[in-house]
Formats: sequence, C-alpha cells, structure tokens
Amino acid sequence: MAQLNIEVNGRPYAVGCEDGQEGHLQELARMFDHQVRQVSQDMGQLGDTRLFLMGALLLADELYDVRGRLAAMQMEVTRLQSDRARMEAKAVSALETAAEKIERLAAADG
Repeated sequence: MAQLNIEVNGRPYAVGCEDGQEGHLQELARMFDHQVRQVSQDMGQLGDTRLFLMGALLLADELYDVRGRLAAMQMEVTRLQSDRARMEAKAVSALETAAEKIERLAAADG
C-alpha cells in the first residue's frame, strides 16, 4: 500500500492508497481541496469538519446531477439504437421487396 501526503485547505494529510493509484488520489485530493477552498471563500472559515462536510455535500450534489444526466443519455442511446434497428429492418424489407419485383420482372421478360 502506498502512502502519500495530500493537502486540503492548506493542511497536510497522510493517506494510503493501492499501489499505482497515487496520481488518481492526488487528483481527487485537488478536486476536494478546490471545493473546500470555495466553500471557505463563500462562507468564511468554519472549521475543518464543517468545511469538509460542506465540500463533500457539494461534490455529492454534483455527482447526483452527473448520474442523472448519464441515465438520461443512456436512455437516449437505447432509444436511438432501437430506432436504428427499426430503420435497418425497414431498409432490409424494402430491399427484399425490390429484389422480388426485379426477379419477377426478369422472369416475365425471359
């Protein structure tokens, strides 16, 4: 397990993570630090616990919104795939009908 120091709101914290995940954890810490600093800027110095709570709640709200948009997009993709399948089936049917007509015409002329 890897150990690294992250900084949130100007304070260092030692945290552990799986080997190879250090960069990801540092990026998450930067995101959280940004959120906590924004809360601190907007609401004043509240104390680490309240700042962290507000920062976490704001990130959770953002995650909730993103999940909702993702679900809507997944439904749209499913709808579009269904529309595409219907259109392909219509195209195949139209081609089969045209081929049958061509064969009948060719047989009638021959």
